[in-house]
Amino acid sequence: MRRRARAPVSPLQTVAPDVVGGYNRPVQTSRIVKGKVWSRRGGAAVFAALTIGLLTGASCSKKDQRGPEADPGAVIAAADSASKPPTPLDRSAVPGVDVSRLPPDRQELFFRMMADLPSPCGKAHSLRTSVTQDPGCKRAPFATKLVAELIADEAGEEDLREIFADRYVKHPEVQTFDLTRAPMVGNPSASVTFVEFFDYGCPACVQLKPVLDEVIAANEARIKVHYKMYPLESKHPDSLGCAQAVLAVAAQGKFHEMHDLVFKKFGAQKSADLRGYAGELGVDLAKYDADLAGTLPQIKADQAEGNAKGVDSTPTLFINGRPYGGPFAPKYFNMAIDEAIAVKN
Repeated sequence: MRRRARAPVSPLQTVAPDVVGGYNRPVQTSRIVKGKVWSRRGGAAVFAALTIGLLTGASCSKKDQRGPEADPGAVIAAADSASKPPTPLDRSAVPGVDVSRLPPDRQELFFRMMADLPSPCGKAHSLRTSVTQDPGCKRAPFATKLVAELIADEAGEEDLREIFADRYVKHPEVQTFDLTRAPMVGNPSASVTFVEFFDYGCPACVQLKPVLDEVIAANEARIKVHYKMYPLESKHPDSLGCAQAVLAVAAQGKFHEMHDLVFKKFGAQKSADLRGYAGELGVDLAKYDADLAGTLPQIKADQAEGNAKGVDSTPTLFINGRPYGGPFAPKYFNMAIDEAIAVKN
């Protein structure tokens, strides 16, 4: 079921992306599906979703929007659970979390989530058991901190459960990618690898870009980011031409300059516009024209790889091969980076 965000947070919310399924759930225009953001207004945290997506947010999709299908097993399990007497809620302290900063109702939600949410390592016990009794589960402290931060930022229970499931439950497999030709920024030897499938014509990707740029700048030595072209041609007719133009300029060593410029000029992305941007960057336009057609195999390969990995919307982000399930805000990306480093070590 789609829900309205409680407060607007960005002027870009006036741009309405197409919304999705797959790694990105269907959402309202004012919400992100592979990312959510929270802002603070009037001194209180306000849960507000943007218009972009990825494992927890809004996005641009190649598919028509459909509602979620019911899981018969989950329905039966819920019915069985409802017939059992309630287990007393454990409100004892959880390592690394100070709940005193939370109001009573938020504290209650935290303790309930610690009991209800499963192990982030796929084991047959709760998150509380993982963080207090299972030192082998390196993700447990980070999953606990994620829950605590979401609750402090006034995320609702449904959103919280969705984010946790996207991060730790729905996609436990680790994907591998062919990154030999994918443009990259960051530290080539970094232990944390981001892979972004994106579309220059997608409003959600436009909104994510400055956030991701901030994360890259703050973690330049710790991460590298590879970019995969995933133009949704049926939704954004100019997006394929944008991808071709950027790769043609990349052949002359100016990927990042053209990448930034094409996003900056969102809405003015016709072939003549793109050639003009290439000229502004001082590239050899004769070579640019000659290279355009030759970029198609790489773009088609990126699209095919994304399809094989379950991508059907943009932006979609993977961190060390796992779909990113979390809010599209720097704080939460930084937490995910810390987790990836700890797990790898």
